[in-house]
Amino acid sequence: MDINKYIGSKMREFREQKNLTQDDIAELLGTTLQTISRYELGERKATHDVLFKLATYFNKSINDFFPPLNFDNATPTETAISDSMVTIPVLGVIKAGIPIEAQEDIIEYIEIPKKWTLGGKQFYGLQVSGDSMFPKYNDKDIVIFEKIEDMKLGNNKDCAVMVNGNDATFKKVILTAEGITLVPYNTGAYDIKMYSKKDIEDKPIRIIGMAVERRNKV
Repeated sequence: MDINKYIGSKMREFREQKNLTQDDIAELLGTTLQTISRYELGERKATHDVLFKLATYFNKSINDFFPPLNFDNATPTETAISDSMVTIPVLGVIKAGIPIEAQEDIIEYIEIPKKWTLGGKQFYGLQVSGDSMFPKYNDKDIVIFEKIEDMKLGNNKDCAVMVNGNDATFKKVILTAEGITLVPYNTGAYDIKMYSKKDIEDKPIRIIGMAVERRNKV
């Protein structure tokens, strides 16, 4: 899938939903009609600044501009076991090692406190595969993630991160003036990965969840 063409098609879709012209969007963004046309055709990559501005204007999430991913679609189910608990899906595995293609299979459902979801917060579970986050997280552990989009919220936190649009990995995130660093806890066996601001835009790299709880599967 050409990610730029997909983003461009969503830009056009959201624009047409509001009955706006490319000129209208060019004026909003302070750019030219030709630039908007190239965005929508996928001939030019829209920066995150552009997408954030459009997401606010169209009342959309920035994730709505990207292909649907299993993690982005994770929401609490309505099958509450009690008034104080709700169930959420555990969506396949996340690699605690090198990134692997995102998986969307729901392997089970687990309960979380209903109060966590106050304010519209959304959660999902992932099963850890690998040992790059050992000893804090073990292979087969279930980790509950709060769905987040703002990278700043994930700074110095253990996060689910999308790399190259569809590869998921689980690492501690450190933001710097130069970009983003993904750090394993098992540094004796795994390398620290550093990405520039340009990498964040071009690959792209997105934080899609912040770890809030580990559940041991022993």
